[in-house]
Amino acid sequence: MKYKSVFDIIGPVMIGPSSSHTAGAARIGRVARSLFGREPKWAKISFYGSFAKTYKGHGTDVAIVGGLLDFDTFDERIINSIEMANKLGINIEFIEEDAITDHPNTARIVIGDDHAELELVGISIGGGKIEITELNGFELKLSGHHPAILVVHNDRFGAIASVSNILAKYEINIGHMEVSRKEKGMLALMTIEVDQNIDESILKELETLDNIVKVTKIVD
Repeated sequence: MKYKSVFDIIGPVMIGPSSSHTAGAARIGRVARSLFGREPKWAKISFYGSFAKTYKGHGTDVAIVGGLLDFDTFDERIINSIEMANKLGINIEFIEEDAITDHPNTARIVIGDDHAELELVGISIGGGKIEITELNGFELKLSGHHPAILVVHNDRFGAIASVSNILAKYEINIGHMEVSRKEKGMLALMTIEVDQNIDESILKELETLDNIVKVTKIVD
């Protein structure tokens, strides 16, 4: 793994005790909140591997809930996030899973309200760094450390090129891009990490393209 700065090694400014189990968990929760776009009414949080064994002692539970409340890793409110969620009427359920996963620090978050649901799998890879590996059944690789757009689209010829052309028109550089689909010719997901935040007007322009179903952005 390549590190860009010393902060990638020692971790971010955060509420302790662990960059992997606390800061990483908070970031996973916050990415879920960002993708959902609003405060959820309920959350089911499943812990696997090391997370399942130590989440209470290492504050992984309060960290993920803090992320769902849109708290950053250094926000002292994380400590009381579960109580705050309860006061807001958010129903939180924690599940300790026995299944073996590819990474020991894995969490599956399912959140929702009366209108929609979102399911996300994230791993904490150390130093507060994370990867989102699954979103609503789509496999992906999203760091959560760079601005990104997620484009749900019909799996048709030219869809990827049309999105790339719009980004090129506005001189937006693509740092990483992946495409995932469940079945040929059905819905697919473009995951595009870029070098700068993208204006809402560009997102709306992307949504007008043929075969584009939904565009969501994650702000760094």
